[in-house]
Amino acid sequence: MSPTLQMLRAALAPCLCLLLAGATPSATAAALPAIDTPVRPITDTYHGVTVVDPYRWLEQPADDPEVKAWTAAQNARSRAFLDAWPDTPALRARVTDILTGGKVPPRRHRALAVAGGRVFALKAEPPRQQPFIVVMPEKGGLPRPDDAKIVVDPAALDATGGTSIDWFVPSPDGRLVAVSLSAGGSETGDVHVFEVETGRDLGDTVPRVNGGTAGGALAWAPDGRRFYYTRYPRAGERPAADLNFHVQVYAHTLGTPTAEDTYELGKDFPRIAEYQLEVAPDGRVLATVQDGDSGRFALHVRDRGGRWVAVSGFDDPLVQAALGPADGLFAIARGETPRGRLVHLTVAPDAPVPALAAARTVVPEGPETLVSDFWDPRVMLVTDRHVFLTYQLGGPSEIRVFDHRGRARPKPTQPPVGAANGLTRFGAETVLFQLTSYLDPPYWAMHDAARGRTRKTALAVRPPDGLDFEDCVVVRERATSKDGTLVPVNIVHRKGLKLDGSHPALVTGYGGYAISLTPTFNALDRVLLDHGVVLAVANLRGGAEFGATWHAQGRLLQKQNVFDDFAAVVSHLQARGYTRPDRTVIKGGSNGGLLMGAMLTQHPTLVRAVVSFVGIYDMLRTERSPNGAFNVPEYGTVADPAQFRALHAYSPYHRVVDGTRYPRVLLVTGENDTRVNPAESRKMTARLQAADPEGMVLLRTSAHAGHGQGTALREKIEEAVDTHAFILEALGLRFRAGR
Repeated sequence: MSPTLQMLRAALAPCLCLLLAGATPSATAAALPAIDTPVRPITDTYHGVTVVDPYRWLEQPADDPEVKAWTAAQNARSRAFLDAWPDTPALRARVTDILTGGKVPPRRHRALAVAGGRVFALKAEPPRQQPFIVVMPEKGGLPRPDDAKIVVDPAALDATGGTSIDWFVPSPDGRLVAVSLSAGGSETGDVHVFEVETGRDLGDTVPRVNGGTAGGALAWAPDGRRFYYTRYPRAGERPAADLNFHVQVYAHTLGTPTAEDTYELGKDFPRIAEYQLEVAPDGRVLATVQDGDSGRFALHVRDRGGRWVAVSGFDDPLVQAALGPADGLFAIARGETPRGRLVHLTVAPDAPVPALAAARTVVPEGPETLVSDFWDPRVMLVTDRHVFLTYQLGGPSEIRVFDHRGRARPKPTQPPVGAANGLTRFGAETVLFQLTSYLDPPYWAMHDAARGRTRKTALAVRPPDGLDFEDCVVVRERATSKDGTLVPVNIVHRKGLKLDGSHPALVTGYGGYAISLTPTFNALDRVLLDHGVVLAVANLRGGAEFGATWHAQGRLLQKQNVFDDFAAVVSHLQARGYTRPDRTVIKGGSNGGLLMGAMLTQHPTLVRAVVSFVGIYDMLRTERSPNGAFNVPEYGTVADPAQFRALHAYSPYHRVVDGTRYPRVLLVTGENDTRVNPAESRKMTARLQAADPEGMVLLRTSAHAGHGQGTALREKIEEAVDTHAFILEALGLRFRAGR
C-alpha cells in the first residue's frame, strides 16, 4: 500500500468505521468488507420513459464529505483484497524493475520537434516521475541523444512529481520553447515560455490554454517574437458553466501583458470547438477546427496578407490539412471517398476563396485508409517536393511518400504488423518518424525522400536487460460479428501454443472516435506472457481502421455494433481454442471502459473478470459533464428520442440486473479526471455491488491522477501492480518471475 493511501485511511478512519462491515481482510469475495451505500432514488422522465437513478448523490464532487468517506471505504475494501494476495510483493518488484529498468533505466523520446538546427523531445527516463524536455544536436545527419541537454524538467518546478508537461512548441530559431504545464493529471494547462540555453522562465505565462475538454494548441510566428494560441474563457468573461467551452484563438507578443493579447478567430464557432494550429515559414496560419468530437472539420487559413479565409466548413469533406509551398494547401478529403484522398488548392492573398470542387486530386482513394488524426496531426507532412502520408492497413499502419504530382516514391523500410507515427521534418526532404510493433520497442528512423533511404537513429527505447519477446509470435485473425462483419483481432502468444482451450487470455479493445488501435509495444506484457497468457487486441468498428464508414458503423445509433464486435472476438478466441470463458479477462479504458461496462452487463457469463479504466457507464447523464458535451457527436444526446432509446438500451449503469452473478470487476479512476467524471465509476460500482452482493466488484480511486495523462511514475507503478494482481488472481495464477 502506498504511503498516500495509508495517510488517507488514517485520516478517514472515523468515517470508515461507519461504512465498513468489519470483516477480516481476505482474498475471497465473500470475506471482503461490505459497503453500506445509501439508496436515494431520483426519477427522471425522457420522452415518456421513466428512469430511476438510485445513486445520483455520488455525482457530488470528490471532496464532498460523504463522497470522500465512501470513496475511502471503497479504496480500503479494494486494498483488503489486493494486499491479501500473497504474490503482490514479488509482482511489485517485477513491475518496478520493468518500468524503471533496474540498473539501466529505460528511456523514451516522443513529441519530436526540430528548430534552430536542433532536435527537441519529451524524454521519459525513470526513476524521474515525469517526462522532461531535452534538446540534442545533429551529427552525421542524425540526432545525438547522448549529447542532449535538459531544457525544462517538471521535477525542478515541483518536487512532488505532480506537475506534468501537456505539450511543448519550440520557436522557429530554437531559442525559446513554449510549454503547457498542468498539475495532478488534470490537463488544465497554463503556457510558460522558457529560454532554451538557460532554462529560465521568461515570465510570459498565458493562463488557460490547455484543458481536458477541447485540448489546446500553440504555433509560433516565424520571427519567434509572438505566437498564436487557443484560449479558454477566463473568470468573469462568461458564466461559470461556460468556462470549459467557447475556446478561441488569440495572439501573444512576448514581453506584453496577456490582457493585451489580440483576438484572431473563433467568436462564431460552435460552443464545443476544438483546434489545431500550424504556421508556415512565410507566416501563413492554418487553423483546423473540429465541432466537438464529431469528425466534422472546418479549415481556416490566415494568408500572407493577414486575412482569415474560410477554406472549408463543417459540412465539407476536408478533414485534415497541411500548409505547402507557394500558398498551397494539401488536404485529406473524405465524403464520397470514405477511405480518403489527397487534394491540393491555393489560398493566396487578395484572391477569391478557392472552390473545393476545383481542388486538384493529388493521391486518389485507394484500397487502404489514408489516416487523418485531429489529436495527432503528424500523420501527414509536406516538404517542398514531397508529401508523407500515413496509411491504415486494418490495424497496422505505414508511411508512404508521394511527390506533389501524386507519383509514389520509395516508402520507408518498416516492420510487418507494425505502426508508424510522429512524422517530423528533419531536413529539406528528410523526416523523422517512430516505428514499433507488439514485439519490438519503439525507435525513431530517418527517411531521405530524395534518396529513398531509411536509417535507424539512436533514439530508441532501451528495455531492461534480458527483457525481449523473441519467444513470442503475432497472428492476425478475423472474427465474424453478429451482422456478418469480419472484425480483425491481433493475437500475441508464446511460440508452440496448442489450441486446446486451456490458456488464460486477456482481450482488449476500444471502438470509437475514429481511433485506430495500432500495434503498440508494452514491456509489461512480458509479465502476462511469462504466465502463459494469450494477449488479443480487437480492431472494432467505431475506429477508423477501414475508413470513415467503419467509424460511422460504430457510433450514435449504431454503437451496439461495437459491443457485438467485441463479443464476437472473445467468442472467436474461445471457439478457436485459445482460451475458454473461465480463463478470459477483458480490459479497456475511457470509451473502452464503456465497452467493458456493456460487455459485463450484456454477456456476464462470457468472461471471468473485467478491468475497466476511467470508464463511461451512465449514458443518460454523461453529456452533462463538460467533456460529455464534446462527446455528444459520438454517442448522441438524450434530447433526441431515437438517440435516447439507443443510449438507454446499452447504458451499462441502467442494464445492471439485480440477482445476476457478474464477472469479477475492477474499476479504476482518478479524482482529477477532466475527460470522464469519476462519478461514473462510483455509481457503477455501487450499482454492481447492490445487484451482486456476493460478487467481486472493486473500485480503485487515485487522488493524484486524472484520465491517465500526466500521471506520475510512482502512481503508474502502483496501478500496474494492482491491475496485474487482480488479473493473475482472477485467472488462478501464482506469480513467478521470468519465463
